[in-house]
This record gives sequence, C-alpha cells and structure tokens, in this order.
Amino acid sequence: MRLNDLDERIVHALAEDARRSYADIGALIGLSAPAVKRRVDRLRADGAITGFTVRVDPAALGWATEGFIEIYCSRNTAPEAIRRGLARYPEVASASTVTGEADAIVQVFAADMRHFEQVLERIAGEPYVERTKSVLVLSPLLRRYSSGTPG
Repeated sequence: MRLNDLDERIVHALAEDARRSYADIGALIGLSAPAVKRRVDRLRADGAITGFTVRVDPAALGWATEGFIEIYCSRNTAPEAIRRGLARYPEVASASTVTGEADAIVQVFAADMRHFEQVLERIAGEPYVERTKSVLVLSPLLRRYSSGTPG
C-alpha cells in the first residue's frame, strides 16, 4: 500500500507523538478531526499502521550501555533460527540480517559494561554463532522513530 501525502503527514504526526489528538493533527495538516480519525482507522484496517506504542529511554530502566554485535553464523543458518535464538534475550532491542561479511547485526542495551559482556558471551555461545564482533555506542547522534518522507 502506497500512502498519499496526507496519510504520510498523519503517520509522521503520530510517529512523533502517538498521543496527539485528531484535532491537533487536523490543524497541522488542514483536515477536520473526524477526517483524520477516518484516515487513521483506514490506515489501521489496511495494515499501514500496525499499532501505537511508547518510547522509553533505556537509561530510565537502568540500561545505560548500548552496543551493536555483528554475528557471523555457521553455513546454512536460516534467519528464522537467528531470530528465535535472539528473541530469548530481553537486552536485544533489534536484530537484522545484513549484507557484507556479517550475517546479522544486533542492537543491545545493558545495565553496564559487565552486563553487556555477559550478553555478548551468551550470544557468542549460541550453536549457530561462529564468531562475533562488537562496538559500543559512545553518544547517539540521531534517532528517528518515524517512517516515510519527513512532513
């Protein structure tokens, strides 16, 4: 499904603040609150909007250390096997298969360096993992939580 300009602007407004009122969004993009609600309902029904959520600063939960782990897997490891293995770790915020030498990259949040090291050791011990390479985040420079063209 391809979103038109108004739908994209609605999605961006909701991505910035999912608690924003339909009236506020309507004033922002030039539609009435009922028209915005109808469009949001349609976007949800069509699957373009899959849900509403809250973004929490990981540090507020005691997860002050962030890093990325590249995973190099044994031959013929299916992406689903990697996903199943990583889904067990609450510290894993995201995981994706990637191009290049690594098979996957994993974003991890941990309480401190020792905790990050423990998570890294556990992931490296998964049966499909041949080796890992990790980097720690010093300062996040830019994080975008919305999708589509900026409105």
